[in-house]
Amino acid sequence: MSNKFTYKYYLLLSICLFIVVTLSAQKLPRERKRFTEEWLFKKTTDSSASQIQYNDKDWRKLSLPHDWAIEGPFKPEYNPRTGGLPIFDKAWYRKHFKIDASAKGKIITLEFDGIMYNSSVYINGSKVYERPYGYIGFEIDITPYVKLGSDNVIAVKLNPEMLASRWYSGAGIYRNVWMEIKNPVHVKHWGNHISTPVVEKEKAKVKVETMVSSKQKNHVGKYQIKTSIVDADGAEVAKLMADFKFISGEAKIIQELEVVNPKLWDMETPHLYKTVSSIYKNNIVVDTYTQQFGIRTISYSREGFFLNGRRVKLKGVCLHHDLGALGTAVNYRATERQLQIMKAMGVNAIRTSHNPASPEQLDLCDKMGLLVQEEAFDCWAMPKVENDYSKYWAQWHEQDLRDMIRRDRNRPSIIMWSIGNEIREQNKEDGYLLARSLSKICKEEDPNRPTTAGFNNFSVAIKNGLAAEIDLVGANYKPSDYASTMQQHKDWIVYGSETASCVSSRGVYHLPLEKYDKHPSLQVSSYDNQSPGWAYPPDVEFHFQDSLPNAIGEFVWTGFDYLGEPTPYGGKDNLTHGNWDTDWPSRSSYFGAVDLAGFPKDRFYLYQSRWTTEPMVHVLPHWNWEGSSVTEIPVYCYTNCDEAELFVNGKSYGRKKMGVDKTIVPVAFNAWKNRPKNFESPYRLNWNVLYEKGELKVVAYKNGKEAAVKTINTAKTPNQIKLIPDRKVISADGEDLSFITVKIEDEDGNFCPLADNKIEFKLSGPATIAAVDNGNAASTEPFQANYRKTFNGLCLLVIRSKKGAAGEVKIEASSAGLKTSAIIISIQ
Repeated sequence: MSNKFTYKYYLLLSICLFIVVTLSAQKLPRERKRFTEEWLFKKTTDSSASQIQYNDKDWRKLSLPHDWAIEGPFKPEYNPRTGGLPIFDKAWYRKHFKIDASAKGKIITLEFDGIMYNSSVYINGSKVYERPYGYIGFEIDITPYVKLGSDNVIAVKLNPEMLASRWYSGAGIYRNVWMEIKNPVHVKHWGNHISTPVVEKEKAKVKVETMVSSKQKNHVGKYQIKTSIVDADGAEVAKLMADFKFISGEAKIIQELEVVNPKLWDMETPHLYKTVSSIYKNNIVVDTYTQQFGIRTISYSREGFFLNGRRVKLKGVCLHHDLGALGTAVNYRATERQLQIMKAMGVNAIRTSHNPASPEQLDLCDKMGLLVQEEAFDCWAMPKVENDYSKYWAQWHEQDLRDMIRRDRNRPSIIMWSIGNEIREQNKEDGYLLARSLSKICKEEDPNRPTTAGFNNFSVAIKNGLAAEIDLVGANYKPSDYASTMQQHKDWIVYGSETASCVSSRGVYHLPLEKYDKHPSLQVSSYDNQSPGWAYPPDVEFHFQDSLPNAIGEFVWTGFDYLGEPTPYGGKDNLTHGNWDTDWPSRSSYFGAVDLAGFPKDRFYLYQSRWTTEPMVHVLPHWNWEGSSVTEIPVYCYTNCDEAELFVNGKSYGRKKMGVDKTIVPVAFNAWKNRPKNFESPYRLNWNVLYEKGELKVVAYKNGKEAAVKTINTAKTPNQIKLIPDRKVISADGEDLSFITVKIEDEDGNFCPLADNKIEFKLSGPATIAAVDNGNAASTEPFQANYRKTFNGLCLLVIRSKKGAAGEVKIEASSAGLKTSAIIISIQ
């Protein structure tokens, strides 16, 4: 290499290094980072915990998000109505932090995605904010209170109360926290609104409204805003520059950009774009704000719901916000797993019951192509339980509703706003005035989506005018009223905002088949024929949805079991305290098509047979009936194929055709006028079979050809443990999870459907046990332990990675009388 070449090489290298160092030394105009590590926690009533000098050395160290109530213990005095867990108490969180002196002249904010419940925030001893509603996030400007370059303390006081929600709310700073450092001139929090007024195959017009705030005393002058649209590959597909100036402390800039050949957000192809808005002063960037969005159209008519011009039937479920044994502490992977299981059932829509969802859940719906009805409130000014949101309604409802919409109105997944669920104002003659006010707020914040509400007292809501004040009329448990209501009100669109409420326990089969209010086992039969008096089996809703082919669809109560509301248990007064002397330890719901641990019940497959097209077949019950007094077993089959044939030990019991050979389902409910005692369902097949141990097999046929097979074998004595992880490789970020199904099998590998063995777990390597569960709604075993009994042959182990620690984790599962099992999970 010549000296001349060497010189040029090192000169070029030096210039590159200088550029890299210079650019890295320049701070971004807006810095955003998670503010969730190294917090301190203690349950205490000591009000001096807000002070910077307070001695917190003995406090518990943890990372957020955190739900203290899920740690237990379960007690009946904690009220099984809300999960039988300690969701109440006064508690404090504290965090010591420093902000570099280079932030002088900047605006420093904290954003809390959600704090449960009645939160007050202190910075260096000064109270800076309070918010009672636990389901919505907020931003605080802490600039006047922090000391740059010195120690600072944030303290958060919580005072959640019993019966603040009708279900398990959790307790704590249970969603994420963020810190932002930005310039005095910046895009406001939730400060842009993106809409797509024109969407065509060749082009789309994207309207971007941006609110810019100035906290400078001298903000007069010219500014520019450059907005770019970037596709999922990072390519800039549109850009626009505009001048603006401040008249007051805020400026609203409206820009309209054009995207050529747009990729539409749809359920199968959820394409996402983002806007990047940069604010310039004298050609220097003073702020950059990024927002994700999608290009798509939605419309509703008497002909149905249309996404991008294509009719789509809503196959929806209602989901509460808890993550089962993990509680309400937000976890991305646990939320993703829930939604993946729902999609496998055929679900295409989620109703967030009955509160604003976590940002993570909505991010995933955007990413996975799931439609969302986001709901604001479970009650208005009239209470349902003694400490609910009605206590704060007058002061906070408008801000909470506006904040929900401003936070989420750019999301392509959201297709409607719900202003309330089964609100008591249905029964007030002037209740429509409040419905009108809330709908008006929705339209002011987002004129592009319809408003809705779920009415359980349907006829009264119509009579008192509430139904007329919203765009989409939601009927809870009134399927027989859909057609007649739309006949009477020619401009209304009516749909099933809450349907079915069938109850069951996974793997439990009570014979003979009959409708009952309660069973002494505190379990509910999984033949999918049990429901409270105001509800009905899924088949009834199927019938009425089929009778209205253009109806927009339904939201089933519920997709997953959830903590609290253990209907039908809890006595006549299970809306409040209930008859827990006889019904304890029943402490979580039986409504889900999937149990609390994430294991599908039989009903999962009934919906799958309706909502999916890939050939499938499911058969129930299990085939271990030795010693039972019942000799003739009702065998049910759920399939999306044309017909099915049942075999017992190779002997055929004949083929049956879907829609032709109907199954009698005993029902007892008030939602169907002139209801029959028994419903002849065309949606399931059944055979009554004399039990003989061996092989139960069902074969489904499509167009006369075998398309799907399901086989169940009578199991011998439990012999071994099988460990089935949902993922064998997880991230070493301290948050990622592996969900491991623990299955009891006999010596031949057959599933043991009645096994209740206690399994003990041992971990070695960079992970911890995050939770254990088995889906039993009437168990007081702790969720945080190194053991769990199986419930009908299954239990669940959830492990969490340790931050920054890679390696292999060995998991061993053992139980008296069973062969020990082990697997390896890789942490990368």
